[in-house]
Amino acid sequence: MASTAAAQPQLKKTGSTGFLSRLRGGDEVARLITLLFATSVLIVTALLITELWVSSGPSREKFGFSFLTSTTWNPVTDEFGAWPFLYGTIVTSVVALLISVPIGVGAAIYLAELAGGAWSDALTFLVELLASVPSVIYGLLAIFTIVPMMREFIGPALKTVFGSVPLVQDLVAGPVYGVGYLTASIVLAIMIFPYIISVSREALMAVPREQREAALALGATKWESTWQIVVPFARLGIIGSVFLGFARALGETMAVTMVIGNDNNIHASLLSPGNTIPAILASEFNEASGKLHPSALIELGLVLFLLTLILNGLARLLILVTTRKGSARA
Repeated sequence: MASTAAAQPQLKKTGSTGFLSRLRGGDEVARLITLLFATSVLIVTALLITELWVSSGPSREKFGFSFLTSTTWNPVTDEFGAWPFLYGTIVTSVVALLISVPIGVGAAIYLAELAGGAWSDALTFLVELLASVPSVIYGLLAIFTIVPMMREFIGPALKTVFGSVPLVQDLVAGPVYGVGYLTASIVLAIMIFPYIISVSREALMAVPREQREAALALGATKWESTWQIVVPFARLGIIGSVFLGFARALGETMAVTMVIGNDNNIHASLLSPGNTIPAILASEFNEASGKLHPSALIELGLVLFLLTLILNGLARLLILVTTRKGSARA
């Protein structure tokens, strides 16, 4: 018992000495500093949610859940509903993904597997350059190129081809103004496919060389090795690139604001003008007056934040399920 009692102070002394030693060596200081940095992410997120929730209080108290389902947006009568903007945000982002994902993944496969080294590097540099172009530049280019093409060529061609098809004729109904959902979707597709290409290419290049060599040794062609071995192996990275592009499309503001038409009504036709949550925030927030109008705009920001959070959560869940299935098969 005496020896045990004598050992306890010695253990405490050794523990405190070890802590001081780590502190002097920098390990404990580095751990505390990096812990502070990691905690700052949680603090900023909590502050962001708190500020959005508190500032949107007047709107939430008056409209409640009907704010999400109402289609009326009238600052004069203080009637506000988020559904037209939520609809426009989802429609433009989904259509943009339908356009950009095949192009982006196909380009990534070519750059990673089929192109030569120098040619691949040159094209990759151009892709990364496109990703760094400010969104307002895309908006300006779209006004002078895509909008006239949509009004004079693409829109009339779509109405001619699909105007009499029962299931899709409503998607191309109405007059063609040049601005609208489809125009904004095309601009978004151009903006997000560099991200899809870059991330998918890195995922494909991270596939071990042994996977390719084993497939080729068994008699597979280059394309069979790429499509049946390399692409499935890199599917998680490709899925991640798609959701990264989706998140980018959901939050895009300036380019969409310049070409979507800023119509606060819902239209089934993709050729009709509309609006999105980021676009309405950029258009009206500086001019919002009173108490309810700014609060309703802030609640739109809260809705967009929650929508992005839900989609990212679903993406994580999809990746987790895919990973478990791959591990079970292995």
